[in-house]
Amino acid sequence: MATKIIMPKQGLQMTEGTIGKWLKQEGEAVALGEPLFEMETDKLSITIDSAAEGILLKILHPDGDIVPIAEVIAYIGQSGEIIEMEGPGSNPPSSQSETRAESGLQTQPGRPSLEAGSQKSRIFATPRAKWRAEQQGVDYTQISGSSPEGWIIERDILSASSQKTSPLARRVSALHDVPLLGITGTGLRGKVMADDVRASLTTPPVTAEDRLQDTVMPMSNMRRLIAERMMESLHGMAQATHRIEADMSACARLRDELMALDVKISYNDLVIRCTAKALREHPMMNAAMGEGQILYKSAIHIGMAVATDKGLLVPVIPHTDQMSLQTLARYTQDLARRTKEGGIQPDELAGGTFTVSNLGMYGLDQFTAIINAPEAGILAVGAVKERPVALSGGGIAARPTLWLTLTYDHRIVDGAPAALFLARVKALLEHPALLL
Repeated sequence: MATKIIMPKQGLQMTEGTIGKWLKQEGEAVALGEPLFEMETDKLSITIDSAAEGILLKILHPDGDIVPIAEVIAYIGQSGEIIEMEGPGSNPPSSQSETRAESGLQTQPGRPSLEAGSQKSRIFATPRAKWRAEQQGVDYTQISGSSPEGWIIERDILSASSQKTSPLARRVSALHDVPLLGITGTGLRGKVMADDVRASLTTPPVTAEDRLQDTVMPMSNMRRLIAERMMESLHGMAQATHRIEADMSACARLRDELMALDVKISYNDLVIRCTAKALREHPMMNAAMGEGQILYKSAIHIGMAVATDKGLLVPVIPHTDQMSLQTLARYTQDLARRTKEGGIQPDELAGGTFTVSNLGMYGLDQFTAIINAPEAGILAVGAVKERPVALSGGGIAARPTLWLTLTYDHRIVDGAPAALFLARVKALLEHPALLL
């Protein structure tokens, strides 16, 4: 009997994954433990090894599909083996794929059909077919499905659409993202022509020169989820900001002394360590909003924003306040390296209580970061630069300084306590001996 290959769960918080790329194709032999496909979660990309040996008989979800965990995505078995689909009561195909309906796999009796005797029963169409029908202006209830189970699938809609719209009209519609629904056709038997679509435009048509300059890049699952979470964070929180400048002279001296002893410490390590101590002293910043309540976290796990080729990831430094500066430096170096190389584990990206985001290496003086929900705040760190500083005894001198920008959730923390927290981070950076 063929083995079901399911979407595996990687990490406690994972609910779905994206098929990034199949490394084997239908009909190819697969060995046990051999890389089978690449999976993208909302945080990283992972290569999944085969849990069975045999022939990859059928791929149910192609590259790019978003699939819930534990859902069947493929079958591995013996050559020529007949695969049976799920029985009656199965859910319709997901909006991301129609491969179940189009697969041609043998199904068990009892699947819904479009015709029951001479009386038409409920019409089954995939979500993607419905979306395409709306886009193309096709009444899908008036056509028959071509899948083995009788489902109406996307190609049925496209076939019906081709009978009432010209190929050029469809291209113009897709180019300008104009639904064909509601456009009156002037062609033979009411066929929608390209000029009919152009006439419905409210803006000038895109020229060939414009098309040559544009680049279309499909949004990856990670990019899509980053976008969704950033918007949820902005719309779901009362985000406010404070800024302060810290004199890094003492930190610079400490760093130089440690570097001379072959101890590699970055300014970011110093900021993270000072932030951890300040969080212990100001617990309202180490909190999260729950169901009508505020949860004050007992442990301090600082997330460190890391830019990767696939998007922003935030690996977590567990119990940050309990680490010595030297231990913290070794940990952050390893964490950043593995994150950029794709070797980070899903659980290392979860459980953060506060985030530090440093873009100083790009020369930015200051910036405002978006809170990593449901945390209460995020600290944005700029570049350490020589700047003029007014001395307490009079006069001006050049000192290494950096700007810190705190974004906080005003539902959890008021402005004054947030300011006290930020001032404490500044004081610790200006007097790093307080870390001892």
